[in-house]
Amino acid sequence: MHYPTFLALMVGATLSGNALADHHNDHQHRQHEAHVHGQVELNIAQDGHDLLIEITAPGADVVGFEHAPQDEAQQKVLKQALDTLHLPKELFVLNNKAQCETREVFIKHNLGGEEHEDHHAHQEGEEHGHDKAHDHHHDEAAHHHEKHDHSEHDHKGHDHEGHEHENEHGTFTVQYQFHCEAIEELKQIDTQWFQYFPSTEKIQANVLTEKQQSALQLNAKQTRINL
Repeated sequence: MHYPTFLALMVGATLSGNALADHHNDHQHRQHEAHVHGQVELNIAQDGHDLLIEITAPGADVVGFEHAPQDEAQQKVLKQALDTLHLPKELFVLNNKAQCETREVFIKHNLGGEEHEDHHAHQEGEEHGHDKAHDHHHDEAAHHHEKHDHSEHDHKGHDHEGHEHENEHGTFTVQYQFHCEAIEELKQIDTQWFQYFPSTEKIQANVLTEKQQSALQLNAKQTRINL
């Protein structure tokens, strides 16, 4: 299960102080901000022993373009980026004392104007089982790529301006769910996003836990979130 509504409502709207009234405006604002190159949104929420992390990033930050891959080189860049996104503990360093295990990984992007989704549920105790997810994604990516080529062939020249507009705003949405046996030991989260995706200049982080509600801005020199 992925949690786009949960995070958008609980993190964005709770921080604003009016969940129902501000949710729509906040969502629209978040969508607009996602298209600002160099800016990434990060939402972190605690739900009991579960830790939920959501990232919304422009395609330009993740792969360097916001359209469907045009050649083999761009396909390779996309594959490498997706492989990296499948490693949540590389991107977000969690205190070992908290005993956090990855439970779910959900990745979605709309490069080329079509949505591509990949979801992998980890079994309990499975920390290095991302190879299965990669294999699943590669098969799915091939299917989507074939579908995209077919669509381009069938609709070449049709509503070209509309497709161009969509391609300009390719976005990645990534969601991770961790289960932490000793969640009280999770005092901080360090992100290595800037190392893997150096095109990102800043991350707007929103945090909602049982102890705090906060918003802060991260950059390549400030990568720690205190909980």
